[in-house]
Amino acid sequence: MFTVMGITGHVGGAIAENLLAAGRKVRGVVRNPEKAKDWSARGVELVESSYDDAAGLTRAFQGAEGVFAMIPPDFAPEPGLPQQKRTVAAIREALEQAKPGKAVFLSSIGSEQSSGLGLITSTHLLEEATRTLPIPVAYLRAGSFMENWLPAVEHIRATGEMPFFYAPLDRKYPLVATRDIGLAGAKVLQESWTGERVLEVEGPEGGTDLYETAAAFGRALGREVKAVQLPQAAWQSVLEAMGMPADRTGLYMEMVNSFNSGWIHFGNPGTGKFHGPTTIEAFARERVK
Repeated sequence: MFTVMGITGHVGGAIAENLLAAGRKVRGVVRNPEKAKDWSARGVELVESSYDDAAGLTRAFQGAEGVFAMIPPDFAPEPGLPQQKRTVAAIREALEQAKPGKAVFLSSIGSEQSSGLGLITSTHLLEEATRTLPIPVAYLRAGSFMENWLPAVEHIRATGEMPFFYAPLDRKYPLVATRDIGLAGAKVLQESWTGERVLEVEGPEGGTDLYETAAAFGRALGREVKAVQLPQAAWQSVLEAMGMPADRTGLYMEMVNSFNSGWIHFGNPGTGKFHGPTTIEAFARERVK
């Protein structure tokens, strides 16, 4: 039996799908069981717990062959990341108490760095807090989610322009579909190892540049779409227009600057590689409506 956090989200849901397809039993950690009724109908055991409740997580993790753990995504966290730190501490304590067979964590590209990470600081803290656990641990350092561009589809459709914070546009970026992270996570959960593993998880080998990304979205929308570089002077106003509070944009901008400078990167020593099959072309064709 495998316990999966985030089962109602993209990555956790994809991991659960792959485990069920492999004939494995799945237990889902949910903050709102009502949102997970479909999983329950498919035979998934549900344990209600907030992600910063160590006692609740301990119940969910006990008896599991493996646990998939993650911090809920938050593009505009409170200063100092207090909620993320509470979640990290609760996950650490629960795993130490429950001692499942192994734990696999959703991490991020760049999490090996100790500074200049912006939003990725939360997964760096998760790795630092859990790598000394007395069980085998693995970190899925995922590239940039292809899904992150879906909220911009109507703007792209209306203007024929796909704006990017990343630069330069012709750099090959490690993009990944969340379903491919699910493939990686389910695969690793069913494997055996000792100590610590780190996998860099991305799409097909070679990466994808942003001109290719815009063109793929254009073909899916049936119109020409041009990749547009957002000047840094416009980032604040664009992020506020996206709904981010004016005083909480700093971590996002720090993260983007670290991507653009190369501080956040793949190809680190001692890491494994997982290449998912989903191309940006296939992703856009399926998901861009």
